[in-house]
Amino acid sequence: MRFSVAGVYALPLRNRFRGITVRHGVLMEGPSGWGEFCAFEDYSDAESAPWLAAAIESCSGSWPAPLRSSIPVNCTVPAVSAERAFEIVAASGCSTAKVKVADPGQSIVDDEARVAAVRSALGPSGAIRVDANAVWSVDEAVTAIRALDRAAGGLEYVEQPCRTLEELAAVRRRVDVRIAADESIRRAEDPMKVAVAGAADVAVLKATPLGGARRALEVAEACGLPCVVSSALESSVGLASQLALAAALPSLDFACGLGTISLFTSDVTEESSRPVDGYLPVPARAATPTLLDGVRADAATERRWLERLDRVAALLG
Repeated sequence: MRFSVAGVYALPLRNRFRGITVRHGVLMEGPSGWGEFCAFEDYSDAESAPWLAAAIESCSGSWPAPLRSSIPVNCTVPAVSAERAFEIVAASGCSTAKVKVADPGQSIVDDEARVAAVRSALGPSGAIRVDANAVWSVDEAVTAIRALDRAAGGLEYVEQPCRTLEELAAVRRRVDVRIAADESIRRAEDPMKVAVAGAADVAVLKATPLGGARRALEVAEACGLPCVVSSALESSVGLASQLALAAALPSLDFACGLGTISLFTSDVTEESSRPVDGYLPVPARAATPTLLDGVRADAATERRWLERLDRVAALLG
């Protein structure tokens, strides 16, 4: 494989997100530029292989031709207080917000308050989507979706309310809100063969865990649903692959979940992918990590990630 490792970053998060407070990943350079390997730490080596394939595509391959030069994005609201949720949305410049719900230790009352605060910040014309990360049962999902839909004054969609496709289909039959599939696609043994059409109205695609922008574009075609491209919590280097996918989709009916650099206190590059008026420009290549020295992981973390990189690279051959 044609790449060299520049180092491992440690980017602190402003709020706990997906159970972590610091995000780690490996930055690598190849003949085409830069790439980023940042598979979530609870992923097995086999599940992490597509993440490395995406990084190699970025630094040693090419992305599909873009059909647009900028991407509309949503702001992302972690499982924070209602007051903080209002502040995040009001400062974002976005007209769409994705709100995390069903966080451990919080109740539906907390989620309703957060969603209502987001509606207040967006105004009546803004779009609100919520993400439960597959923690509800079917009955829990139906009850929660109805409550959150009322609190929002109408939800755009609910992302992965339950774990399985069968559960998503059951929820979809009982509610009037669109259902979006995320984990059901990206964690499937073969994303190209996941029959999501009867279980969801929207497909959430992430180029990084699907093996790169080109592979994810094939998955988009195979699933046959309107697609939203969403971040996998990368730095601006890895986020470039996601923007390349969003730029190459034949149609883009929804704002994408790519305005996530604001979740970090810093970035690995001065060319940070931060939205302006709710849009992100599509880069020709990933940015150079000029700020890596200031955000390097400690020696033990770097060793652990480089050992992981070696194991996953061996799986790719």
